[in-house]
Amino acid sequence: MQPLPHHYSVTALANTGVDDVTLETECVESMRSNTPLEFGGPGDRWSPETLMVAAVVDCFVLTFRGIALASKLPWTSLNCDVVGTLDRVDGVTQFTHFDVDARLQLPDGTSEALAHRLLIKAEGRCLIARSLKAETTLRVSIESVTPMAMLS
Repeated sequence: MQPLPHHYSVTALANTGVDDVTLETECVESMRSNTPLEFGGPGDRWSPETLMVAAVVDCFVLTFRGIALASKLPWTSLNCDVVGTLDRVDGVTQFTHFDVDARLQLPDGTSEALAHRLLIKAEGRCLIARSLKAETTLRVSIESVTPMAMLS
């Protein structure tokens, strides 16, 4: 890891008569965003709201991956769904809650207790979620699976 502070730069390009906003950063393919359906937009593009929820889930998964690697925990797959709740609090519209549903698959014989602890640790260390006012609830499902190669 590089020494802190880190700086991240994104450019948003918008033109009169064009609904989409183009988001750009160095070394990454640009993407288009627009207003979400809930705010009268087309609903067929990433929006600031969906990007926020994506940042929370992506950070959680990447944090878990790093912690699992450091802890030498073998795992097969991690599938996470996150629902972000946008509401009005004291007259201010903001994200109030993120529900994280994490489904982890482990090779047979891997400690489910350790995996559970590492998922909870990842939730607590996710820098995106820690940077927000909203609360996060983590639901965990862990399943042991036999690798297909071992069945042959």
